[in-house]
Amino acid sequence: MKAMMLTGLRRMEIIEIPEPVLSDDLSVKIRMEVVGVCGSDIHYYTQGRIGSQVVKYPFTLGHEGAGTVVETGPAVTRVRPGDRIAIEPAMPCWDCDQCLAGRHHTCRKLRFLGCPGQAEGCLSEYLVMPETSCFPIRPELTFDEAAISEPLAIGVYAVRKSVLSEGSRMAILGSGPIGMSVMLAARMVGAQKIYMTDKIDGRLQCVKQAGADWTGNIDHEDVNRIILQQEPLMLDTVFECCGQQEAFRQAFELLKPGGKLVVVGIPEFDHWLMPVDVGRRKEIVIQHIRRQVDCVEASLRYIAEGRIKVRSMVTHRFGFRNTPEAFETVAAYRDGVMKAMIDFRERM
Repeated sequence: MKAMMLTGLRRMEIIEIPEPVLSDDLSVKIRMEVVGVCGSDIHYYTQGRIGSQVVKYPFTLGHEGAGTVVETGPAVTRVRPGDRIAIEPAMPCWDCDQCLAGRHHTCRKLRFLGCPGQAEGCLSEYLVMPETSCFPIRPELTFDEAAISEPLAIGVYAVRKSVLSEGSRMAILGSGPIGMSVMLAARMVGAQKIYMTDKIDGRLQCVKQAGADWTGNIDHEDVNRIILQQEPLMLDTVFECCGQQEAFRQAFELLKPGGKLVVVGIPEFDHWLMPVDVGRRKEIVIQHIRRQVDCVEASLRYIAEGRIKVRSMVTHRFGFRNTPEAFETVAAYRDGVMKAMIDFRERM
């Protein structure tokens, strides 16, 4: 089968590799239909690493996927051949202390699609996954929506961990797919006022149309001054969704005493710089987000029920052979890209 593999920094090639076979009685073979390009994929594409996770070439990226079941192991009961499914990229062991404590997203032996040293990604024609990573989708859902349930689940989880309540006033710094996912989840639970910032006008327009109350381009406006003019008592919660030091600093200014900073973005550097005096005097709470836990099914249900609408998140579509163009588009933030989808249905 064909796989789109990373062969160097900003280099991708189609390589013939053996088609995967079922690995055990509880495994599922999937024909890939669509894969979303994620910001973490771009880190590996442009930097070759995220923190201690370093790519060894060649390597297959991709973890936001949806597909069709083609074969199952004899003990599989959740799905059957022909089912359309969303794919949860995490493959925990279900047996370590973290898994037994309900924290399978921080499993001691976690394997995650497209993560160096753990598992090859899903930018290939076929994929084999454990049954626990396969979620059948309702007839009314598209493959795009199924794939987007992965980043949406992170937004749902981030909002849950923030303990955001109805009437909350908040900001989201970074309006890419994760920032938009946080906004959609926050709007669903009743956030009263949502401010969002970014450097890309196209993304700001997208989140504004999807439900943000106010948007501002940090390159053209003093966003903190404008927000604080409208919110003199400051904000309950700020979500850092772009992995930028400047946004981290801005969050401390925007938060009220006792406010919560939720760190969702993945930075390219190794250390945050924190304004200690402000953080200490305000008693700012900092919550880091590591992917998600137990939010995929909920996210799929919210989409199917119309409580969260994600279709507008997809702004660009590329055939499998044009995957390098998709990655370059996202890496360079071209053409106001929000979410680029790789579509395998343009068969090779």
